[in-house]
Amino acid sequence: MEPFVHLHVHSEYSLLDGANRIPNLVQAAVEDGHNSIALTDHGNLFGSMEFYKASKKAGIKPILGCEMYIAAKSMHQKHNRTDNKYNHLTLLARNQEGWRNLHKLSSLAYLEGHHFRPRIDMELLSKHTAGITCLSGCMSGPVNALLRREQYDKALIAAGELQDLFGQEHFFLEVMRNGMEVQDRLTEEMVKMVSRVDAPLVATNDIHYLRHEDCSAQDALLCIHTGSKLDDPNRWRMETDTLFFRTREQMNHVFSDLPEALRNTQVVADQVNVEFEFGNYRLPKFDPPDGSTPVDYFRRLCEKGFARFYPGNPEEARKRLEYEMKVIDEMGFVTYFLITWDLIHYARSVGIPVGPGRGSAAGSMVAYCLEITRIDPLKYDLIFERFLNPGRVSMPDIDIDFCKDRREEMITYTRQKYGDDRVCQIITFGKMKARAALRDVARVMDIPLKEVDQLVKKVPEGPGVKLSKAFGDDEELQELRDHKTHMACDLRVPLCLPPH
Repeated sequence: MEPFVHLHVHSEYSLLDGANRIPNLVQAAVEDGHNSIALTDHGNLFGSMEFYKASKKAGIKPILGCEMYIAAKSMHQKHNRTDNKYNHLTLLARNQEGWRNLHKLSSLAYLEGHHFRPRIDMELLSKHTAGITCLSGCMSGPVNALLRREQYDKALIAAGELQDLFGQEHFFLEVMRNGMEVQDRLTEEMVKMVSRVDAPLVATNDIHYLRHEDCSAQDALLCIHTGSKLDDPNRWRMETDTLFFRTREQMNHVFSDLPEALRNTQVVADQVNVEFEFGNYRLPKFDPPDGSTPVDYFRRLCEKGFARFYPGNPEEARKRLEYEMKVIDEMGFVTYFLITWDLIHYARSVGIPVGPGRGSAAGSMVAYCLEITRIDPLKYDLIFERFLNPGRVSMPDIDIDFCKDRREEMITYTRQKYGDDRVCQIITFGKMKARAALRDVARVMDIPLKEVDQLVKKVPEGPGVKLSKAFGDDEELQELRDHKTHMACDLRVPLCLPPH
C-alpha cells in the first residue's frame, strides 16, 4: 500500500459547509494510521490552533493550511461571476515563515478583499509565497477552471505561473476522484499536464464530513446556509456523497493507477515543520512617562494609591501590598498591570465611563490601589491567590467594562499608544443550540412548525444540551419522535450538525 496523507480537509470552521468536528477528525486519522493530516478550511484559519493542539496531543503532525478564494482580477473590486469571479487554491504552511504569510493573506482577505467571501488576488499572493506549498485546487481551482472550458494552453500557463511563484518543489497538480464525471475528465487532463509543466500530481479527497452516512447532515447544513429546502430540485448541492474521510486503503484503491499521486502526499507532509510555543507571554512594551523603569513606575503608582486608601500605613495592609507587588514582579506581569491601569486612567481622564473591574481581580490589593477595582480586599477578606498564584502561572484576567458608545475611542487610543500590530479584536463563534438545530433542520425538511414544536418543547433549554442525550433520557420524547414516521429517520440529521 502506498503512503497517503489527507491534504485537503474541511472542518466545522468552514462555516455551514464543513461538518467535521476537529477532535473526531484527528481521531479518525489516528485510527487509520496516518502520521499527518491537514486542515484547509474555506478562506480562514479559525480552527488552526484547536487543530494543532488536538493533532499534537494525538501524536500526529498537523499541517496548517487554507483553501483561499482568489479573485480573478482584483480583490479590491466587487465579486462578479462574469467579470471578477473567484477560484479556489489550496495553500499549506511549510514553516514559520509560511504560517506568517498564511496569516497575512487571510487577514487581508477579510480586511481588504471581503465581498461575499474573504478574497485575495494573484498580486497579493505573489508577495507572500515564501514557506507555502501550493496545491492547484479542486474543480474550482484556477487550472481546473480553464480545463473545464477546454482552454488547455491557458491552463498550462496558469499552472506555470503558480509553479514560478511557489517553486518547482512546492507546487503540485491536485487531483480528485469523487465519482463525478467532469472531475474524472479533469484528472485525466491533469495527468497529461505533468510532463508539460514538470509538476508532480498529488491526490486529495476534499473532505467535508467524517463518514459516508454523514452526507445527509452536511446536505442539510448547506440548505441552512443557502436558505433552501432539501426537496428543492434547483438548489445548490454537492454532486457527490464521497467527500468523507476515506481511509488510506480506500484512497489507494481509488488512485491505484496513479501511485505517485499518493506518494506525493507524504512528500508534501514531510516538507512541513511548523511548531508553536504556548505559555510564553509577549506583552507590549510600556514606557513610563517619567523615564523610569516599568517596575519603579509600578511601585510608585501602587504606593500613591496605598497612601490614599490605607492612611497611617497599617502593618497588615503593608505586608499584603509588598507580597502582591513581589509576586506580580516575579511572575513578569508588571507591564500587564501598567497597561490595564493606563487604559482605565485614560478613559477616566477623557470622561469615558468605565466599570469597577470584575472577577477574581477584586482580591488584589494592587488592583485596588491602582484603582482598577473599587473594592477593598482586606475589608471583605478576599484572597489574592484566587487571582494570581505563584504555583500556577497563568495570565491575569481582569474584566473591564467601557461605555459601549465610546468603545471606538478606547480602541483608537490603544492602537495609537501600543501599535496597530499589537492590538486585535477577538472573534466569537456562535453555536447552534439543540432546539435551534431541530427547528433549522425541520425548516429545510419542510416539516410544519406545529409538528416540530411538539419535539422542541420537550428538549431541555440551556447551554451544553445535546440532542442525542435529550432523546436518550426522555421516553416521551422518543415516542413523539418515533410516531412522526416521516421525521423518524431524518431526525438523525441534526445530531450530526456542527456548531457554527
